[in-house]
Amino acid sequence: MSANQNLKGRVAAICAPLPGAEKSDPWGDGHDAWKVGGKMFACIGAVSPGVSVKTPDIETSQMLIDAGVGVKAPYFHRSWINLPDATAEDELRHRITASYDIVRGGLTKKVQAALAPRREP
Repeated sequence: MSANQNLKGRVAAICAPLPGAEKSDPWGDGHDAWKVGGKMFACIGAVSPGVSVKTPDIETSQMLIDAGVGVKAPYFHRSWINLPDATAEDELRHRITASYDIVRGGLTKKVQAALAPRREP
């Protein structure tokens, strides 16, 4: 199993239980784009390693890049970072769920109300 396939399994285990989370492949070729309310909160590319997640803002993203947590997420806004395959499980879970919470919080009140509450694992 490739590192990226292993990461896809780890990410799926974190994302799938989140209320309203759905996986799609919007560009084809094996991308895993995890969305809530139609908005992406995590994405694994078909070729490039790592998982891209949203941060609250550009400053947080840059701070995490400077701290070595991740790198700039290719093709995404500067508020996104790409976490490497080797990211520790607790850090991976924290960054993915934080991204989910940011995206979910930006959905309309009607869409948010239709989602079950998120429970901590």
